[in-house]
Parts: sequence; structure tokens; C-alpha cells
Amino acid sequence: MHNTVKSQNFARAGQLLAATSLAALLAACANSPMPAPVVDRTSTSGTTAATLEPAPPGHYRVKRGDTLYRIALENGQSYRDVAAWNNLTNVNQIEVGQLLRIVPPGADVNTAPGVATMPVAPGTVQAQPIDQARPNGTPVSPPATPAAAASAPAATPAATAPASAPAADGSVKLAWPATGQMVGKFDDKGNKGIDIAGKKGDSVLAADDGRVIHVGPLRGYGNLVIIKHNETFLTAYGHNDKVLVAEQSSVRKGQKIAEMGNSDTDRVKLHFEVRKNGKPVDPMRYLPPQ
Repeated sequence: MHNTVKSQNFARAGQLLAATSLAALLAACANSPMPAPVVDRTSTSGTTAATLEPAPPGHYRVKRGDTLYRIALENGQSYRDVAAWNNLTNVNQIEVGQLLRIVPPGADVNTAPGVATMPVAPGTVQAQPIDQARPNGTPVSPPATPAAAASAPAATPAATAPASAPAADGSVKLAWPATGQMVGKFDDKGNKGIDIAGKKGDSVLAADDGRVIHVGPLRGYGNLVIIKHNETFLTAYGHNDKVLVAEQSSVRKGQKIAEMGNSDTDRVKLHFEVRKNGKPVDPMRYLPPQ
């Protein structure tokens, strides 16, 4: 009887010790930091990205939360080109504090941030297969002939058919990328483009000749297509349902590149941006009157 009680006491003591160890282990796990989206590069002296020297012209210093896709978009470049210029083998892995080249090697970096005085050259990276992709091999037309700048008056409804626009800043002549009601206007403090409502499956059209430099999801844009028209201008088409072109393919003005959808947004619409030197500008300045 005495031996039985003694054994039970030993068993209870063992259970208590195991429970205490498990609780300590769980507490340690709960206090462990979650992995960051980018690696925080910190030297042994305690210097962090925030205290590093500013990026020189033609370069960008990676900050916490950055992605290569967004860095490329904000600087008017293809993420594939930025990866190639920096010998990045994994486009999803960049480090806080890392210095990235954002203009082609040999470009004149003193003209303007993110602008190179080199002509658009065909991409050297093979197009990545995507669902419903139909690469188009049509050659890109030469850049538009400079002409007097013109601005289109703001209007509530979008145009009912694509049409050529007067030259804006002597560089691009844009056409409306979709038909439908305009439900969002440009605001440089909020909306970086315009929003055109429609039905799922409505056509999304290239606003001008160019080369597709991005196809795929990007936070805030949904399923996104970006077309580069020259070294100054690109256009972005967000929230698509289906995409009908592949990266590195050439497109012509008015060509159907996607079908309207509601990816990463609350309604079916096209989010359309015009970026000059990587910076968003009001698309209404470059679109024709109705």
C-alpha cells in the first residue's frame, strides 16, 4: 500500500515537471519575432538601413516593406531589368539597406531620377508563361513625333471608343483603355490613376504601342499589366480578370491585352495609371476628349 502511494506521488511529480517545461517552451515561442518580409541588414557596429548614406543617382536604397516589383514600378522600370542589372537570382529576396541600380548600366543618371537616356531595347529575359497568355510578336512602332502639348478636360464618363490623343509633352499619344463610367479620378495624394467601371470580361486595351514589362499580381493593384512605351512613359492596368499578353511581348495601340475584373478590389473596374519617369501623373492630361 505504501509503495503504491509512493509510486503515485512520483508519477504526479513527473507530470508536473513535464507541464512546467511545456509552458516554458510555449512562452519562448510566443516571444520569438516573426520573420520580416525583407532581411534587415545590420552591421556589427549597430548601423542600420536608416543610418546608411543616401542612394547615389540612378540607385535606390531598399527600405523595410519594399518589394522589387514596386521598386521597379515607382522608377518606371521592368522588375526583370532591375533584377538583371543587380545580378539578383531571386526577385523575391532583397535586403533592407541594399543598394539597387534602377537605370541601365552606362545610362546618364544626371538627367532625372529613374530616367536613362538610352532607347528602349527588347528584353533579354524570356517571357514567363502565364494562364491564357497569347504572346504577340507585332513590332513596336517608333516613338511619337513631338507635337504641341494638349490637355483633355476632365469628364465624368469615360470615352465610348478608343481614340488617338494629341501628343502630351511631345512623347505619347494615348487612347482610352476601356469603355465605361469613370468612378475614380486622379489624386496625387491618394488615387494614382483613374478608375473605369464595367462588367467582368469587358475589354482592356493598350493605350499605346509598347512592350509588356510586368504581368502578375501586385498588392493594391490585383492582377496587373504594365506596358513601357519609351524611356519616359509607362501605363499600368490593374484589377484584371484574365490577361491575354505575356511579359516581354510587343503590343499595339488598341490591342486587347486583358479582360476587366475585380482582383484585389471591391467591384469590377479598370484602374489605369500613366507614369512619367516612374511618377504617377493625371491620365486625363494624356487622353483625348470624348
